[in-house]
Amino acid sequence: MNQDYKILVVDDEKDLCEILQFNLSSEGFNIEVAYSAEEALSKSIERFDLLLLDVMMDGMSGFRLADKIRNELGLSVPIIFLTARETENDMLTGFTVGADDYLSKPFSIKELVARIKAVLRRGKSVEIKTKVITIDNMELDLNRKSVSIHHEPVLLTRKEFEILAMLVSYKGKYLSRQEIMDRIWSDDVIVTERNVDVNIARLRKKIGEYGNCIKGRTGYGYCFEN
Repeated sequence: MNQDYKILVVDDEKDLCEILQFNLSSEGFNIEVAYSAEEALSKSIERFDLLLLDVMMDGMSGFRLADKIRNELGLSVPIIFLTARETENDMLTGFTVGADDYLSKPFSIKELVARIKAVLRRGKSVEIKTKVITIDNMELDLNRKSVSIHHEPVLLTRKEFEILAMLVSYKGKYLSRQEIMDRIWSDDVIVTERNVDVNIARLRKKIGEYGNCIKGRTGYGYCFEN
């Protein structure tokens, strides 16, 4: 029965929250609302069976909230992102930080309900699915946030890992420093392009033979090629 499922809606558009709460409650779901990521974190996230997160909110973004839920709280509660932005980069960012689905605004309630039911049906099979990117003898485990080369672990900082995962995911495509900054340091106040260069310099050293695969090009940024 749907009423057994508790869903948290996190969106700073109060009108939309009211619409979602009314319609999803009518479908039998147990709905709670938070008007910011900060308010959501004040709740016991583990109580919920699914989260509906807006991406662009004042204060902490939905991407940052999902990252905190996955990596700081260590929770695998299913997440569906709701966003007015529909780009390949945004979708990749969403799935990289642990999204189970991604729905662009405006959407129909019927489609949203179908997506919710599909995610809930997948249940724990989604939670244990391992996302691994393999390039020759280098493996990136996106769930564990770990890297190994020739089966030997490589110790990276969180920012270094996120930069490497982003470059590898867009293999062969140059990403500007600004694009990297926007996604890796999305909530930091003071960040410069120098931060990107310094982290990539350290990253190149740490990944040894694969360091040369990170190419830099003036006016274009960085890409991963092998």
